[in-house]
Amino acid sequence: MLAAHGAVSLDAKDKSSVILNTDPAIDNIAAVDAETPAGKALKIFADGEHAKAVGLAMPLAEKGDPLALYIMGFASETGQGTEGSRAKALEYYRKGAAANHPDSIYRLAANLMSSGQKDRVEEGRELLERQAAIDPSVSGRILGEAFLNGTLTGEPAPETAVSWWKKAAEADDLPALFLLARFYDGQFGHASFRNAKMAYDYFLKAAEKGDPVSMVAVGSRLLNSDVVKRDEQKGIGWLNKAIESKEFTGHLALGDYLENEKKDLKSALSSYTLGAEAGQTDCMVRAAAFHLEGKGTDKDKGRGVDLLEKAAKADNAQAHLMLAAQILGEEKPDLGKGYAHLLAASNGGLALAQNELGLFYLSGKLGVADIPAAASWFTRAAQAGLASAQNNLAALFERGAGVEQSFDKAGQLYSLAAQQGNGSATLALARFHAAGAATKVNREFAWALANLAVERGEKENGATLIKEIEKDFTKEQFVAAKKELEKIKAEKPAEKPAEKPADKPADKPADKPADKPAGKPAGKSNGKSNDKSNG
Repeated sequence: MLAAHGAVSLDAKDKSSVILNTDPAIDNIAAVDAETPAGKALKIFADGEHAKAVGLAMPLAEKGDPLALYIMGFASETGQGTEGSRAKALEYYRKGAAANHPDSIYRLAANLMSSGQKDRVEEGRELLERQAAIDPSVSGRILGEAFLNGTLTGEPAPETAVSWWKKAAEADDLPALFLLARFYDGQFGHASFRNAKMAYDYFLKAAEKGDPVSMVAVGSRLLNSDVVKRDEQKGIGWLNKAIESKEFTGHLALGDYLENEKKDLKSALSSYTLGAEAGQTDCMVRAAAFHLEGKGTDKDKGRGVDLLEKAAKADNAQAHLMLAAQILGEEKPDLGKGYAHLLAASNGGLALAQNELGLFYLSGKLGVADIPAAASWFTRAAQAGLASAQNNLAALFERGAGVEQSFDKAGQLYSLAAQQGNGSATLALARFHAAGAATKVNREFAWALANLAVERGEKENGATLIKEIEKDFTKEQFVAAKKELEKIKAEKPAEKPAEKPADKPADKPADKPADKPAGKPAGKSNGKSNDKSNG
């Protein structure tokens, strides 16, 4: 009978969990006796011959075989090998659960909890809690994730989630250890719970139990982190162990260390190349950047582009972005091809690409400017925390271009971007405070922001605004303005969001649309606010 690993995925092409994306999926099939009729059906299903597997499993399920019931439930749920039917799937899972088949219980509970119906959600919870009394490992892991996602409570309950994950970890559940490590590493949000030392400790426990991804996490921290004492020998040892386990991000972590800490570009390129040859797409991107820039080797654009194209075919968003930069940067660019790569990178979730795509739509290079489309992409990148996108979107709100004009929204966005050090946004805030747009007039604060904008690169426009503000300044106002500038500089700047999984594209994104106003706001404020947006 199948060992309880948490609703084993029956699709060999998809190694994600069919529960809550926490299980190693098809790898667990090794725990099944392939010599049993149901075991043979499972193996055939995993190999992609769904209809054949269903043909074998159906008569076994009719006789009450628990594993066959699970196979038929999964096939019905996903529509693989038989007609898709959620009701039929639940019927099979219920029969499997009644026969105490753990994975049927997990799959049934997952379906019930995702139904959105209060009574079914509660039924799913009760199923898992009963199973947790027998085996807290997988049940505890799934309950933890359900509490973290707010599935059971309507809103996230991180403390309850952690308590269940700890119970699962104490029952020797390796994925639960990994989830705890990621939670304390801040990968699920909940910043107040972030604890780098605890994250390392859980990564280490998971690594010692054989988890290759955790080996990379431990190795990279031993090489780079200030949370634990650095140890090059142990760090490289863990990375090599991960690589031996075919976790090729170990090459990436080692290359990063050699490049950024040891400044050994040639060895770093060698590590990235090994990872690229093993199919690790981020390593392909890093190696491509080295060849394009001539880092640790002679410049070789052909080799660099070849690596990027290979990574892009594997859906690496950063590779698409870098290819777009290469193509659109040519003297006679293929706009259609460059746009296609930029769109792929944007759909891949890269905020930097989304901002660039917004600028591309504004440029009208496809025949006509599409300002609403630009605003949509700027919005996605701004929500990800990219300062240049926040600035660009603010400029559209200020003018009412592609969006309804709103000085309030513009001011909020300029403030967010300025807090990250964006010079253009800082200058825009200075204009707002000088003119009283979406805020009270405060010329001293405006003067301070304008001076800060000059320091952030807006020298010409900043100097012009400073002169305009200073025209009627009294001595007392100068003193007050200088104090405002000192106060702003003393404030801790906002933490910039991590943006790139690999190297930046060749073209630096513009901080503002080309036709962004450089002077005062274009019209009267449509609302007042007492909030002083700081830079």
